[in-house]
Amino acid sequence: MHVTLDTMVDTLKAAAESSRLRILTLLSRGDLTVSDLTEILGQSQPRVSRHLKLLLEAGLIDRYQEGSWAFFRLSDADQARGFVQGLVSGIDTGDGQVVRDFERLVDVKRKRQERAAHYFSANAASWDEIRTLHAPDRAVEAALLKLVGKRPFQSMLDLGTGTGRLLEIFAPLYRRGVGIDMSREMLAVARANLDKAGVAHAQVRQGDIFSPPVERDAFDLVTVHQVLHFLDDPARAIQEAARLLRPSGRLVIVDFAPHGLDFLRSEHAHARLGFSDRQIADWLAEAGLELDDTQEFEPRGSSKASLTVKLWLAHDRRQLIAEPTPDIQAARETA
Repeated sequence: MHVTLDTMVDTLKAAAESSRLRILTLLSRGDLTVSDLTEILGQSQPRVSRHLKLLLEAGLIDRYQEGSWAFFRLSDADQARGFVQGLVSGIDTGDGQVVRDFERLVDVKRKRQERAAHYFSANAASWDEIRTLHAPDRAVEAALLKLVGKRPFQSMLDLGTGTGRLLEIFAPLYRRGVGIDMSREMLAVARANLDKAGVAHAQVRQGDIFSPPVERDAFDLVTVHQVLHFLDDPARAIQEAARLLRPSGRLVIVDFAPHGLDFLRSEHAHARLGFSDRQIADWLAEAGLELDDTQEFEPRGSSKASLTVKLWLAHDRRQLIAEPTPDIQAARETA
């Protein structure tokens, strides 16, 4: 896609200022608030807000609300993001100002991680109780990585991202990752974890799984990991996830097989006590998806008070129409 000469001039004018270039460089490392940028740049909030307004008007960055906080990120548009990344890649990271900005950015992220660690430690006992009932997370993660494969893809969406773990493990494969969660506290944990792992090409946002703040028909991989059992209407969540897939895109669901552990309802807010293969297959079919694979992970011990983890992989039935690769095109021409 090309832009007009006037549009390109306006875009260049918006970026051609040292503070705004510093902001773009910082946002290439992750999402930040006005307060974060004020602290890093050492400028007043009105001045930083003015710079952000100009970058927003030029379409180089996006803004999203999370409670009373407003976060800024590089634009989701491929063209704008590519333009910014091209600019940023040409900046000398040894420049004194850039070095100081990155040092302050590290401090901002450290404070985030401390807040996230506090929240995580306060709730760890509850999460650990459930984790002892099922197969180790690493076993499930290894199966997920094997199932999805090693071929890179454009975009990933993790619905109910929690700690951001799936965005982290799939980071080498996607160009752009997005995580959605309703909990601001969990989003803080996810941001801290992604920062710590050095994953700068993924972002997390506050949003409802039934109405996620992302574009439709846009993702090659959508994941729903240990989320459906909290929902009153899992079928609707699967239908919404299907709408977000590109043609031939894949949906991965991880949840529990049917069980009778009623205490999970009262003590851990589980609305559903697991799902059968038939139930998931029917919901996938209703959403226009085709089930490709099902895997099962037995619990750690032999106790009856245990959970079996299930993994379901499906794909969008619509065919992705792509340009033929050069070798295929040459073969056609010589046929």
